[in-house]
Amino acid sequence: MADRQAHPATAGPTFCTDGELGYRRSLSDFQSEPLLLDESYRLAHLPLVAPDHPRVIPRQEGRAYEMGRHPPVFSLVLPIDGARLAASEPFQRLDAQMRAAPFAPKIAWDILPRRAGRLHATLCGTLATGDAPVISDSARRALARIEPFAVDLRGPFSGNVNRGRFYLRVYPEKRRGLNPIHEVQAAFGRPPGGLYLVGLYNLTEDLDAGETAALAEIVARWWDVSLLRFEVTDLWVLGASDDLVLESQISETLSLGADERPPPQALRP
Repeated sequence: MADRQAHPATAGPTFCTDGELGYRRSLSDFQSEPLLLDESYRLAHLPLVAPDHPRVIPRQEGRAYEMGRHPPVFSLVLPIDGARLAASEPFQRLDAQMRAAPFAPKIAWDILPRRAGRLHATLCGTLATGDAPVISDSARRALARIEPFAVDLRGPFSGNVNRGRFYLRVYPEKRRGLNPIHEVQAAFGRPPGGLYLVGLYNLTEDLDAGETAALAEIVARWWDVSLLRFEVTDLWVLGASDDLVLESQISETLSLGADERPPPQALRP
C-alpha cells in the first residue's frame, strides 16, 4: 500500500462523512454509566488479555469460544500497515495520551506488538469456518473492476458492542458519490455496512466514572484528526482462531483494479 499522491493541480480525495457511516450512532454512551466490560467482550476478548480475571466467560452454550479461542474463521479484511501507523506523528501523539490517561494501567499494552502485523478492518466477516474459502470467479472479476481507493484512518472509538475494546475508524474515499467499500461488499454478496473498525487497545478491567470521562474526552478530542492516509490496493482473506488474531494466517491476497492496471513491461535483452 502506497500513499496516494494527488497531482498539485487536482484536489485530494473526498472521504465519506459521519452522516454516511455508522460511527456516531454506534458510539458508547459515556454519560449514563461508567464503561463496563460487556458479555461479548468477556467471552471473546477478556480471556485472551486477562485469563485469570474473575469475570471471564470461559465458554457459553451455543457459542464456539473456549477461553477466547474458536475454530478458524476466514474473513475479507482491509489491511493496515502497523509500521506506517506507528511512524505517524499524529498517532504517536494519540498513543502518548492513551498511555498517560488515568485508565492506562487497565490497557493490555503487551498485546499491541503481537498484533502489529495483523491490523485490519473487517469488510466481509465469516466467509468460511475451518478451511480457507474458495473465492468465486465472479467475486474476483468484481474486485478487478474496483479501482484502488484512499482511506483516512481516525480514532479512537469505543462502540456499544465489545465494550472494552478501542478501535480506530476507517473513512473511505467517496467516488462518484459512492462508497467503494460497498462495492467490495457487493462483490461477495454482502449488504452495505457503515462500520470499518481497526481493533487496537484492549481493557483488562472495567472503567470507573472518572476514567470513563477521561476516555470520552480523548475520543472527542481526536474524532476529526487524521492519523494516517493511504491507498488500498489489496485486501486479505484472513483466517483467525481468536478475535484478536493472535493466531492467524493470510490465506490469500486479493488485488483491486487488476482490470485497470497496465500489463508488466517486458525486459529488453
